[in-house]
Amino acid sequence: MNDIILRLIEQGGYWGIAFLMVIENVFPPIPSEVIMGLGGVAVARGSMTFWPLLLAGTAGSTLGNYVWFLVGDKLGYARLHPFVTRWGRWLTLEWHEVERATAFFRRHGQWIVFAMRFSPFLRTMISLPAGLAHMKHWKFLAFTFAGAAVWNTLLILGGQAIAGYLVQAKHVMDWVLGGIIALVLVAYLWRVIRWSPKD
Repeated sequence: MNDIILRLIEQGGYWGIAFLMVIENVFPPIPSEVIMGLGGVAVARGSMTFWPLLLAGTAGSTLGNYVWFLVGDKLGYARLHPFVTRWGRWLTLEWHEVERATAFFRRHGQWIVFAMRFSPFLRTMISLPAGLAHMKHWKFLAFTFAGAAVWNTLLILGGQAIAGYLVQAKHVMDWVLGGIIALVLVAYLWRVIRWSPKD
């Protein structure tokens, strides 16, 4: 499986990486850890280079997060509430979670946008309350880009580090990668099934 995804990444090139990172942040079918980690493997193989990969992945991540920021910024509380009520099940999002995240953002300020880029579960979620708080667009983009660049650098370096092991233990890594993707899908389906509005 990792060979298939790696081929897709290599064939799509840097634009493919950027596109996958946008999609991953809007609706996560494949975690960024897999996308950028396998990008790092491609760097180790010589089919990609570090800086263009980092730029593409970080730009894609920033753009994907900006989508959620704009949703919060343009809709505001009044129009976002019915949107979440209607589509909350498929977004696996409840209104009280939006309120809690917004309060968290207001307590900790704009630096939380940078810090949350290192959280697998909250890095996209924090974009919505940042938009609801009408954080300045350029600040949101700058903090998001900086945080995503650091995180993506670590993922690329990690991918480079395991590239040799990937060849030696191909079947094990297939199972690991398949398990990660399966876990993400199961977690999403579990949230959809268990979702119920509490407000």
